Amino acid sequence: MQSVVILAAILLVVVAVAFWALNLIGIPGNWLIVALAATYAYFMPDDRRLDINLVTVIGLFALAALGEGIELLAGALGASKAGASKRGTALALVGSLLGGMAGLFVPIPVIGQIVGPIVCAGLGALTGAVIGEQWKGRDLDESLNIGHAAFWGRLIGTLGKILVGCVMLALIIVSLIFR
Repeated sequence: MQSVVILAAILLVVVAVAFWALNLIGIPGNWLIVALAATYAYFMPDDRRLDINLVTVIGLFALAALGEGIELLAGALGASKAGASKRGTALALVGSLLGGMAGLFVPIPVIGQIVGPIVCAGLGALTGAVIGEQWKGRDLDESLNIGHAAFWGRLIGTLGKILVGCVMLALIIVSLIFR
């Protein structure tokens, strides 16, 4: 029976890492980690050594919310600090999501599937912001400055969210080991 508990804990960590990796392509992997940990905590008997408690699940929830806040704040601040319109900001978001998906198909083995979605999401944000600002009637130089800010805001926000996801993974491992 102890081997089943160990196997379940290992599976939890492996799937949590896979969910964390989904952040790279714009899928909310941190929230999937929260759902996974909550499911594990619910179904794993409390008397087992490798359990996760409610406090850990609440901590994971708070961290996931923090990661989303960092991503949204960095992206919004990047574009708005440069003077983006609502249209430019909205199209930067759409472009970012489309770019992240397109980045999955970057034809560089292994590295392309990791770096591609992040960079392409930033390029999508840049493109969307430029299109939105051009549509709004701004000149090309101003639109490009806003697009540049949207690119870096998206990139920094995604990296912040990924780092928060690393903290979430560490919290799961520590919770399993030091229950």
